[in-house]
Amino acid sequence: MSEDTKNNPILLPEPIRRRLDPLMLVANKVRVGAMKGDRRSVNRGTSIEFADYRNYVPGDDLRQMDWNIYARLEKPYIKLLEDEEDLSVNVILDTSASMNFPEDGEPDHNKLLFAKRIFAGLGYISLTSNDRLLMSGLNDNGMALFGPVRGRGQAVAMLRYAQNLSSDGITDLNIMLKDVALRTSRPGLTVVISDMFSPTGYIEGLNALLGRGHEVVFVHVLSPEEVTPPLAGDLRLIDVETGQAQEVTIDATMRSIYTQRLEAWRDEIRLQCRRRGAHYFMLQTDEPWERLILSDMRRVGLIR
Repeated sequence: MSEDTKNNPILLPEPIRRRLDPLMLVANKVRVGAMKGDRRSVNRGTSIEFADYRNYVPGDDLRQMDWNIYARLEKPYIKLLEDEEDLSVNVILDTSASMNFPEDGEPDHNKLLFAKRIFAGLGYISLTSNDRLLMSGLNDNGMALFGPVRGRGQAVAMLRYAQNLSSDGITDLNIMLKDVALRTSRPGLTVVISDMFSPTGYIEGLNALLGRGHEVVFVHVLSPEEVTPPLAGDLRLIDVETGQAQEVTIDATMRSIYTQRLEAWRDEIRLQCRRRGAHYFMLQTDEPWERLILSDMRRVGLIR
């Protein structure tokens, strides 16, 4: 692949893809899979009959390697037993108009680009682990779906899909997540990447996913311009999603109120997720996006 460009930035540069290759997404309770994958079921010991082979990856138990195949082909393969199952992974990207901010200034501060990199990174890990992957870009104009698919061979198509997603309209997370809960036939690990600007909130949608057995992760993305707005004076602000305008005066007092309300909003989302057993991560787009995958999610056991 070529180097990043301003108009068509690479979502997963080669050095980052190499760091993602050995990783695996993990659910606290792995849901029973319809096909054999690259992880071990919680239902161990029910059967030890041979099922299939997969490529060896560092860290695998060498006792499961088929040495006869290795001697013939000089390639390491691990024997899969019937109690090894796959994980259903759903990665959801908010593609509302507010995600395309800021449109000017530092390109890497753009929320949509930042979120698409996380979106693609999680999809890539899922494919390399042979999970059952379903990806959704959603707003009130509908869903742009990719999958369900599995296998490393789908990586190029997945990256092309993620690259081509664009932002428009509004995303009502309650409506959209309830629809996802109804559409998905298998519960699993569901990651929602959004700026959380939803007109009716998100709790009903979160409850719908949890009620269908999903383990839910919210990745909350904001730009530094939203956390500390570089604005002052008498202004006319226009909502990028609804087109509604409002006259405001921004001074030191208004800035203080804004900061307090922003922190209270984020704290409330974190609290509601914790109460329901969901995961919550807050990121700003001036931070390295890969830190979420390589550090934050690994620290809480969602990635190993």
